[in-house]
Amino acid sequence: MKRKKGFSYEGLQKSIRSLKTPAIEVWKNQYPDKSYIICLDIPEFTCICPKTGLPDFAGIKIEYSPDKYCIELKSFKMYTIFYRNIGVFHEHLTNKILEDFVKACQPRWAKITSEFNPRGGIKTTVIREYKKGHPSS
Repeated sequence: MKRKKGFSYEGLQKSIRSLKTPAIEVWKNQYPDKSYIICLDIPEFTCICPKTGLPDFAGIKIEYSPDKYCIELKSFKMYTIFYRNIGVFHEHLTNKILEDFVKACQPRWAKITSEFNPRGGIKTTVIREYKKGHPSS
């Protein structure tokens, strides 16, 4: 597919880790001594394909075990809406969301699964997991 003249999100991919995103707010967990899992489903997530400029649609699921803080949902919704006009590769997006999520609430454990609708006959699913204190997280 041919891109429009002057259209490109290519430069963004090199600095995706430093992309300034809206703040994700948290609230104090009243059960930090308990181990439990919270699941957040975003069934209508959208961003932009950095190659074509067309919208990418995905279902994103985040599962996490809170420690001292839980994610405040309205701010997280605003965070996800921010990506509607951002050209980003699926892999970069998944990693960026999890990094920002972990930075905000510092959970015991978190997992993100991003399932993108098929494009060109290929469905992309990207999964990343975080474990507190684990060096490869």
